[in-house]
Amino acid sequence: MTTILSYQRYTVFVSVALITFASLAGAALYSKWLLVPAVIAGALFLLGVHDVRQRRHSILRNYPVVGHLRFLLESFRPEIRQYIIEGDHDEVPFSRQDRGLVYQRAKGVEDKRPFGTIENVYGSGYAWLTHSATPVTIADTDFRVRIGGSACRQPYSASLYNISAMSFGSLSANAILALNTGARKGGFAHDTGEGSISRYHRQGGGDLICQIASGYFGCRNDDGSFSPEKFRVLAADPQIKMIEIKLSQGAKPGHGGMLPASKISPEIAEARGIPMGVDCVSPAAHSTFSTPIGLMQFIDQLRTLSDGKPVGFKLCIGHRREFMSMVKAMLDTGIMPDFIVVDGAEGGTGAAPVEFANRVGMPMLEALTFVHNTLRGAGIRDEIRIGAAGKIITAFDIARTLALGADWCNAARGFMFAIGCIQAQACHTNCCPVGIATQDKGRQRAIDVGDKSERVARFHRNTMKALGEIAGAAGLTNPSDFMPYHFMFRQKDNEFLDGNEAYPYLPEGFLVAGKEIPELSEWYSRWDRANAQSFAPPEIPHGPFQRRRAA
Repeated sequence: MTTILSYQRYTVFVSVALITFASLAGAALYSKWLLVPAVIAGALFLLGVHDVRQRRHSILRNYPVVGHLRFLLESFRPEIRQYIIEGDHDEVPFSRQDRGLVYQRAKGVEDKRPFGTIENVYGSGYAWLTHSATPVTIADTDFRVRIGGSACRQPYSASLYNISAMSFGSLSANAILALNTGARKGGFAHDTGEGSISRYHRQGGGDLICQIASGYFGCRNDDGSFSPEKFRVLAADPQIKMIEIKLSQGAKPGHGGMLPASKISPEIAEARGIPMGVDCVSPAAHSTFSTPIGLMQFIDQLRTLSDGKPVGFKLCIGHRREFMSMVKAMLDTGIMPDFIVVDGAEGGTGAAPVEFANRVGMPMLEALTFVHNTLRGAGIRDEIRIGAAGKIITAFDIARTLALGADWCNAARGFMFAIGCIQAQACHTNCCPVGIATQDKGRQRAIDVGDKSERVARFHRNTMKALGEIAGAAGLTNPSDFMPYHFMFRQKDNEFLDGNEAYPYLPEGFLVAGKEIPELSEWYSRWDRANAQSFAPPEIPHGPFQRRRAA
């Protein structure tokens, strides 16, 4: 009996075999119409024969024919979850509520909702804005920040909200063109990503932040090293407003990448300055520098070659001591970046191994607070602007990020939603259902550049309007005036902290003042271990981190 039950898994396979032979016999004896079920059942029977003979999938060997249902259901599981099961507040990684808000603002339709919040206002992690009894009406919501230090000859007036780095190649031609055209219409900047400037960036005509990563695409020699001559030509383009050195990104910090030769089109090769038919490698680390002082010298070189345009770097914080080493190098050399972009570990447009996406890098709020306070501690915060990125799509997200130390914000996925992204999470498959993250010419035709560029500009404009409203509610005349005390953060179900307690601004110059503050002994311990000459630790710790004892 047990043996009979164990073979029930072949029931479908045996059934289609019987139907095939019965239909063939019936077609020969009675009616040729029976050939139709014979062909269908025969195809399934041959599929079953293949299943029991193949060695790749155990489930198909044990459940021929019917086992394919498992793979079929798995293939559209994300869609089933997103459209049927997912709640408005489930974050995977963006909630339906957040996506809906972007769609509404991009389309210019009603973005209000009735019947109160769906947030758990008494749950751990909830944050809220403290409003004023004397709110202010802000008429002009074209909020801007000047980026460019004392060594910069061509400072840039940037919007408080810009498009974060996404390369042509990862995104389709029509997606890049829609984003950049929208940036031009809305008066904000578009980061090229490490894939350099494509013809579609130039066609859009929007302001560009040119990203230079470890592959030096667009300004590289044949061996992959940095080419000063090619960079000088590239940076002379008036469309380029700032230069950003990418040290790491939130999606996969410390991880390089490779674009297989089979995926390199003539347009990608043209933008990146790479040959066809050869794998395109993005190393994990830069070859131009390997020390903190080397990084500062590279910044100085790029600023000179670009005729004084703002130059900075982007990173996801890992070893905090390493960032402090960079700050020490700034002090030792006198070379300051014009800006630093802090990318949180929650960033995610780059396809990444699950371990990197989930478990590598510091989240944005903590990273931003650390960078901001380190620069304050070194006494150079006023000379360097800070940008921040990491799931920033609402006016509240922007306001909170500005309060914790940022001067402006970037977003990638928010603007992807504005051009129609449905969060299918198929970006790495070349089968994006809406034509954004694909190089398939047929799929990307779905993007109407004229319509989507208007949505990009409208999303930005309506988000800035909402930012003005929330700043006015706090009694401010400009969102750049947000401070931590304007926000409250719930730590436990029955406890909350003022923003000044949860994310305090530490004293100006405390790291270099000479006189130490006992409560900040951990900061001094880490600062002492930082070295402008090297990213390597002075010693390998074996055991708990030894904090300096408070006096």
